[in-house]
Amino acid sequence: MFWHVPGLSAASPVDTILDKENFKLEDLLDEDEIIQECKALNTRLINFLRDKVQVELLLRYIVEETPDDAEKKRIFRFPFIACEIFICEVDVILKTLVEDEDLMNLLFSFLKPDHPHGTLLAGYFGKVVICLMMRKTLPLMNYVKSHPEIVSQLVDLIGITSIMEVLIRLIGADETMYSSYADSMQWLDDIQVLEMIVDKFSSSDSAEVHANAAEILCAVTRYAPPALATKISSPSFVGRLFHHAFEDSRPKSVLVHSLSVCISLLDPKRLVSASYQAFRSQLSHGTLVTASPETVNGMLDSLGDLLKLLDVSSAENILPTTYGSLQPPLGKHRLKIVEFISVLLSIGSEVAEMRLIDLGAIKHVINLFFEYPFNNFLHHHVENIIVSCLESKQDHLIAHVLDECELVTRILEAEKNSALSIDLTKRTLSSEGRTPPRVGFVGHITRIANKLIQLANSNSTIQSHLQQNSGWTEWHASILTKRNAVENVYQWACGRPTSMQDRGRDSDDEDFRDRDYDVAALASNLSQAFKYGIYPSEDVDEAQASQERDDEDVYFDDEAAEVVINSLRLGDDPDSGSLFTNSNWFAFDEDKA
Repeated sequence: MFWHVPGLSAASPVDTILDKENFKLEDLLDEDEIIQECKALNTRLINFLRDKVQVELLLRYIVEETPDDAEKKRIFRFPFIACEIFICEVDVILKTLVEDEDLMNLLFSFLKPDHPHGTLLAGYFGKVVICLMMRKTLPLMNYVKSHPEIVSQLVDLIGITSIMEVLIRLIGADETMYSSYADSMQWLDDIQVLEMIVDKFSSSDSAEVHANAAEILCAVTRYAPPALATKISSPSFVGRLFHHAFEDSRPKSVLVHSLSVCISLLDPKRLVSASYQAFRSQLSHGTLVTASPETVNGMLDSLGDLLKLLDVSSAENILPTTYGSLQPPLGKHRLKIVEFISVLLSIGSEVAEMRLIDLGAIKHVINLFFEYPFNNFLHHHVENIIVSCLESKQDHLIAHVLDECELVTRILEAEKNSALSIDLTKRTLSSEGRTPPRVGFVGHITRIANKLIQLANSNSTIQSHLQQNSGWTEWHASILTKRNAVENVYQWACGRPTSMQDRGRDSDDEDFRDRDYDVAALASNLSQAFKYGIYPSEDVDEAQASQERDDEDVYFDDEAAEVVINSLRLGDDPDSGSLFTNSNWFAFDEDKA
């Protein structure tokens, strides 16, 4: 803390510079305290910086590349400080910028095709433009509307992440922009901005361009102005996406990121973080795009061509791994197709379900599940596919998985032969001269088996199928029941998570708020630790006395328990008898089994 004593306060270094007769802008930019003085609204400094000449010099530091032989501070410090001055959001400085056509032309000259576009200056440019969007929205939007070439120039530079972020906010796929100026977004549809973005899948071979184009389109599906929301969910737009994905000799990244957009159309919340969802739920404006039957039908038209890409029989590339080799590796594009099928099944479209059955898609992905025993990303999506089918209200879909796909038989065969195969015809081979490792999908098939048992209680088709399979009955009694007992963490006396016990397979918006600890179980172990002297304390007698109270009189809230837990020694000293090395800590509670 600094105390202000009248008559003894030191002059600001910035004021010292301003007192000079022939100082320059560079002198101020070289001063460490200039940003603090801007934020403190130093009147003399602000009056100097608001001048058009000074604003123009600041802009040139941001938009003009410097020669390679320039001083380091000219290359790095001055552009950074110039950007920070603008994003201090001093109203009079921003007003000088947006109200002068020449200054705005200078700022957006950075986007011209003949201009160098270094990522460092692009970042500063993006920060300044976004600041203007936030604080001077109307004059900025009016300028862009009067210069429509700016939008196409932004799309051309979409491979630069900073430019992509500007474009996301410009087209209204950002909550702060859309809230007050929804009506002004219609002009974006008129200039066909979405078509310009999706066509980057065809005109560029850069994976960064494809990824950023998909990111913008996904943002539109999650939070879009009404006009753009209608267009992006139309069958014609979906057809345009797939047309680019299936063009000859296109990079696989086009297919991967096109499918990301389709997945976001089917399930807009899928790619959104929990914190963003929690924030968005507090807002009353914006359109969350939902897939109409026409949108789904537009995707189904290309489903046959997608499934052809799942075929790995003709691929000849081999990928060595630590456990053996993959011949061929599954590949990111095939994994994305499986994820797309998973989401397509989750929306409950009967037309989509029948099409997937007719094309053999479900059977194909189940085969891939067993052919790639260490690809847990694949296993996760296939498990979702199987559960979606089993939980469906359509008997033909359940029968298809159980009978035609032979799900139960495949599970029993995998359990019987749980070591990695050495058959040279398999997709995944074990290394020669080494003991084959155990396959990596046992946990997934255990969960699928448990889901079958759970659903059999309410579905006669599943119940009848399981009862008719003698191998299943024997495996369930001899292996699955014992495995569930051992793996049931809620029966352990170690304070493992129970807040997740009733959580569904796919958590929703509020999941990130859940606690990870069973505080009651931890409190019990803490009490035992003090009782038996596991955790030494000067107040052990008091702790033992308190142990004698009834359990209902003992209270541990979440915060108190976390403070105590964080203060424990986690077994660093083997002679200290740490709480977490207590032999009773992982004892299995037989009475609860």
